[in-house]
Amino acid sequence: MALLAAALTAAPGVRAAADTGTPALRPPEGASAVLDGLKTYGQAVLRAPDGSVRQIPAGLYEMRVDGGGMLQTYGVGVAGNAQPQARYTESGWSGSPLGGNAEAGRIRWVLEHSYPQLNDLAGLAKAAGAGALTAESAAAGTQVAIWRLADGAQVEAADPDAEKLADHLQRAAGRLPEPPASLKLEPGSASGPAGGRIGPVTVRTGAQSVTVTPDAAAAAMGVRVVDAEGKPVTAAANGSRLYFEVPPGTPDGTASVTVQGSTKVPVGRVFTSGLPTQAQIVAGSSESATAAQATGVWPQPIVAEAGTAGDGNPVPAVTQAAGAAAAAAAAASSSPEEERLATSGSSAATPVIASLAVGLVVLGGLVVLMVRKRPLDDEDRA
Repeated sequence: MALLAAALTAAPGVRAAADTGTPALRPPEGASAVLDGLKTYGQAVLRAPDGSVRQIPAGLYEMRVDGGGMLQTYGVGVAGNAQPQARYTESGWSGSPLGGNAEAGRIRWVLEHSYPQLNDLAGLAKAAGAGALTAESAAAGTQVAIWRLADGAQVEAADPDAEKLADHLQRAAGRLPEPPASLKLEPGSASGPAGGRIGPVTVRTGAQSVTVTPDAAAAAMGVRVVDAEGKPVTAAANGSRLYFEVPPGTPDGTASVTVQGSTKVPVGRVFTSGLPTQAQIVAGSSESATAAQATGVWPQPIVAEAGTAGDGNPVPAVTQAAGAAAAAAAAASSSPEEERLATSGSSAATPVIASLAVGLVVLGGLVVLMVRKRPLDDEDRA
């Protein structure tokens, strides 16, 4: 076994493939929405690093949630364009421009203590030392404060009262923790052998109840989504634990489960787009449709039987198991690129397979020598 481990260590291609393989696509998490556009806004003056000055709109956007619901959002950073009809998905801070930003918690504080979360515009103006605020100037001042905290932008609200609000929010901002997802499954994937329960996968949501739906292909194989007692689950709540129950003998495969519900998206959640558009951060939410997905994976365990050497002596099963592992590693390393290389007589997997083969041959040879040597030692003692 030590020699096999050494052989695997000597095959950097295997380790690299495991460490740097193509990451799985992120499963759905929370809400997805389409940007309607800027709805409640004023103007701001942006001073660029090159000294140029330009006027830009600043305020609240609206987003239509897939499946029902509306969101009010601000732009996270002053750079980028918020393109109407662009599609966005809910994200944690780490997967957004706020990832690693020490001011992220202060931005959430601003959102919780300004418009539209605070609709008392007279009280907001008094706290900021402003004369009077309209919805448009309050939105502009809030957006300016967020831009300053998000990327240190040199930006001011064009309206004097909106500027006073921006200054007040920036000075007063405390720090709040990252808000939870509107709906999430933790972890997003789980694995285990067939013939048992794989999991748990825990539901995290603000919804009172969510529906639980396994994919049809998995259900056709007899795979069920159950609770800890093995009872089928069709509905769940925050904290519920789900398991994939896979019948014995089920061929290697995967199954997914989708949970869906309706809840408000927490203030401070970020929405990002695959396009180079401005990220959005939630300032207000109606009841909105949410969804999340998790995957269960069940590989079959390798069962190796002991064989015999050419002289009739038994050979430990580890040699056959190691051979199966080597074959699986070689198959897993196959790719379209290697198929193209095969026409020239070479392959990207050649160093990996060679390293494995050397280790296995050495291991097998030592086993045979030990088996043959034992009778000779017994004869010498006789």
